[in-house]
Amino acid sequence: MNRTTSTMKIREGIVLGSDKPVLFSGPCAVESYDICLEIGTKVKAWAEENGFHYVFKASFDKANRTSSNSFRSIGMDKSLEVLQRVGQALDVPLVTDIHESYQAAEVAEVVDVLQIPAFLCRQTDLLLAAAETGKAVKIKRGQFMAPEDMQYAVKKVRSVGNENVCLTERGFSLGYHNLVVDMRGLPIMRQFAPVVFDITHSVQQPGGQGGSSGGQREFAPVLARAAAATGIDGFFIETHPEPAKALSDGPNLIPLAKMGDFLAMLKESWALGRKYQDFNVEE
Repeated sequence: MNRTTSTMKIREGIVLGSDKPVLFSGPCAVESYDICLEIGTKVKAWAEENGFHYVFKASFDKANRTSSNSFRSIGMDKSLEVLQRVGQALDVPLVTDIHESYQAAEVAEVVDVLQIPAFLCRQTDLLLAAAETGKAVKIKRGQFMAPEDMQYAVKKVRSVGNENVCLTERGFSLGYHNLVVDMRGLPIMRQFAPVVFDITHSVQQPGGQGGSSGGQREFAPVLARAAAATGIDGFFIETHPEPAKALSDGPNLIPLAKMGDFLAMLKESWALGRKYQDFNVEE
């Protein structure tokens, strides 16, 4: 059950589902070119040092904030320009979220991977619009979705001939303001497509601080090691030089200064998981 039978090509030489893990990482939102470049430069170096392919991540629009008073975006055009400049400066692929079908084509002109937010993973028109761009499509599993039901989201993308699709785990809603990760979901979803584990959103507490979300970043290393040991294909980590000053999701961001050690730890657990990924106790 554990080994994926498909891959997702991100760029020539960068394939999710191969023998090298892929790291999707950056700030939660595009705040400025300088912050994005600082984060991307350091994370790229640490990723290469620890044997990860690297894809820079930042959202051009935070359309799903708890409160309308929260920071949302510096503007679509400005954000996409920042993403493009960072990608060119660092020579790395890019991933960002889309929330509306009409955004797919324009955003696809800039990025290599279109990410579908968890709450929107059942939206057929959004999935098809993303798939029809021909770019890779990264679907987050909805907090309300059974792992086995994510196969239908994958099939929607593939229905238009786009085979470059993956799934992302980010926890199940359990009660109010709480997410729990069921590690069984990772091998279940890997039957349908390569799987990425979203480390930072799995420790998020949606709406947990009244008008904004909280987080328990102290549990990020624990969940990261556990998920890596299942032998999955990639990891999603949001980071910031000063999480307390980040404009989005500060409580669950990994401090940038900790990222080098975090990736070294992650690679060790991943290597162990890959070593034993074919071990089973079935008759």
